[in-house]
Amino acid sequence: MAKPYHNVAQAFWVIGKNEGLRGLQKGLGPGYMYQIMLNGTRLGFYEPTKSLMYQTFAGRESGGTSGTQILGLNVAAGGLCGMAGAALGSPFFLVKTRMQSASKFAAVGYQHNYTGALDGLRKIWSEGRLRGLYRGMDAAMMRAGAGSAVQLATYDQCKTYIARNLAHRGLDGTSVMTHFLASMVTGFFVCTVMNPFDVVSTRMYNQKATAAGSGGAGALYKNPLQCFYKTVTTEGFFSLYKGFLAHYLRLGPHTILMFVFVEQIKAFGARYSSK
Repeated sequence: MAKPYHNVAQAFWVIGKNEGLRGLQKGLGPGYMYQIMLNGTRLGFYEPTKSLMYQTFAGRESGGTSGTQILGLNVAAGGLCGMAGAALGSPFFLVKTRMQSASKFAAVGYQHNYTGALDGLRKIWSEGRLRGLYRGMDAAMMRAGAGSAVQLATYDQCKTYIARNLAHRGLDGTSVMTHFLASMVTGFFVCTVMNPFDVVSTRMYNQKATAAGSGGAGALYKNPLQCFYKTVTTEGFFSLYKGFLAHYLRLGPHTILMFVFVEQIKAFGARYSSK
């Protein structure tokens, strides 16, 4: 069977031609909800978690750009917050993935054919109850944990490095350009680390469920490790980097905008609290 999509541009063209703008925006609703749950948790709890880890293991505060950053603690804090956010938002990621994979002209994977997010959640609940809603959560936690660990820790390291070495050029810790440059570098690294987990979590979410009454267990993969193994042994290592360009085109701008806006919100909060 011929592949329906050969590259990012061709996929945009084929989907837009056959399904229009609505087809390109499939899964937008549950996608929003997933991002709110994921990023609200990992960004909201990262600084408090990091501060607690520094106090516990280093006996001091994290120090921002003025103090020495401990990479291991930053990675651990980012990973924990990412996994927590992924666990909370997993049902929405499940529905989003299935809605985006559904197509009448170019079916990709098993077709679930939900009429909307609520219809998807209702059908998943009727098939597998709570276990069905959280099927694939382990893969999503691995994905978000690895991504957040790299993203949040790398951004902290890059921002601190730029602020220390280029402050004489106006690139201190409060500069928007500092935040932009640090997040631009971060976007590439996080995409490189996350893509294999993205492939695995997508396959875990989109696989067909086994017979009714099984609690929504997957028919192809029992767990993420088995999915990793089957994918690499049958398709080769670089199959884990399928869709890398599309992933980077989404995650690169997302990373830049996210950190730039977060820094501005934090600065506004600091100014407001000092009044």
